[in-house]
Amino acid sequence: MFNRLASALWGKFESSDELKKFLKLAVIFGLIIGVYWTLRPIKDSIFMSVVGRDYLWMAKIVSLCVVAPLVIIYSKLLDMFHRHKVFYVLMGGYAVLALIFTFVFMHPELGLSNTVAAPTRVVGWAWYVFVESFGSLTVALFWGITTDITAPQAAQRGFPIIALFGQLGNIFGPFILRTDFLGLAHSGPIVGICGLLMIMTGLGMWYFQHSTPEYLMHGFDDKAHKSDSEPEPGFFEGLRLLVSQSYLLGIFIIITFYEIIVTIIDYHFKQTAGATFSTEGEVSAFLSSYAYTTGIVATLCVLLGINNIQRKLGMKASLIVLPILIGVAILVIKFNPDALHIAFWIMVFSKAVNYALNAPTLKQLYIPTSSDTKYKAQAWLEMFGSRGAKGGASVINSFRGKLGLAGFLTMSVALSFGLIGIWIMVALYVSRTFNTAIEKNEVVC
Repeated sequence: MFNRLASALWGKFESSDELKKFLKLAVIFGLIIGVYWTLRPIKDSIFMSVVGRDYLWMAKIVSLCVVAPLVIIYSKLLDMFHRHKVFYVLMGGYAVLALIFTFVFMHPELGLSNTVAAPTRVVGWAWYVFVESFGSLTVALFWGITTDITAPQAAQRGFPIIALFGQLGNIFGPFILRTDFLGLAHSGPIVGICGLLMIMTGLGMWYFQHSTPEYLMHGFDDKAHKSDSEPEPGFFEGLRLLVSQSYLLGIFIIITFYEIIVTIIDYHFKQTAGATFSTEGEVSAFLSSYAYTTGIVATLCVLLGINNIQRKLGMKASLIVLPILIGVAILVIKFNPDALHIAFWIMVFSKAVNYALNAPTLKQLYIPTSSDTKYKAQAWLEMFGSRGAKGGASVINSFRGKLGLAGFLTMSVALSFGLIGIWIMVALYVSRTFNTAIEKNEVVC
């Protein structure tokens, strides 16, 4: 039944084993996204409660500075161990840290019962970095493993299923694990539950590695394009690839420009929410409703076949849909600056289309690349492209208090439309390069 439905939506699978492979990967990804989207809204509510909402823009900059050396350590681990073993290390380490944070947040003086926000409360800064780095490293590693064992044609069939389960995790994680649903005064216990789910995710990857047939564990092979005399790359290889390859720079620009624009919108949204509600529990519940609503909309997009844009119209059409929608979104915010419900739905649709269409499409761009690009360059792209863009946008957000809301939004619209124009041109170049590489069975970089 599911096989027929999946074939109708995304194309016919070669075998039931191939479908099972993607279903197992989808469950793992669903757990990762479920945990991340549960932590993401309470990341902000806890930080605002412990440190203060006026420091939100600075937190992203601090996060970028800390995540950079973490990516170096991550890259070194990839040199030393098999990819799936690094996955186990990451999940186990983050699970232990989540349980430690739970203990601290439940403490009557150090934790969330202390409602006096202050920038000197280090636990709030550490917590913010913890959640940000979890999103960067675990998602990048999962997609590195997945693209390494998936052929281009199979990706068109299987990646939408992975995206679908990711959205289900996005829905049920923040919907069930939220303060008002569980009757909690604050979010401390939810962090502990997420730690246990991280352990389950690591066990899920172990099961996948030991239960999937060997013939399904191979993808776009780049071995024929590599020389046996090439030295083993160091952990800065990903950064070298990023700055030297125009294809990767194109992906970098797409990721970066999206994050800059959406981070500006997101900051406006969360500042408005923080001013509307008075307690950490209330802010957490509201932001969790935003999280699972995003998941619902993204899931509907996948079920209604939004990925057919890429399958039927090609990579080019798939990559230029989002910048057009983002341009419309920034204009709506400009003319409705004080409406929290409008900012809510703008953020929902901006994130939903990205997760349902743009993100799976971007992950396919790594298929005609080497292993070093899939694992190391992708991690640097996630850090410099995604986190770096958020850090840069946070500097822009710091001008909100100096320019006033109207002046800040005027500046944001002008900046956003300039970035969108470049974004579309780069998307055309990247899609053309991808299509050529697939047709000629070549490795881009």
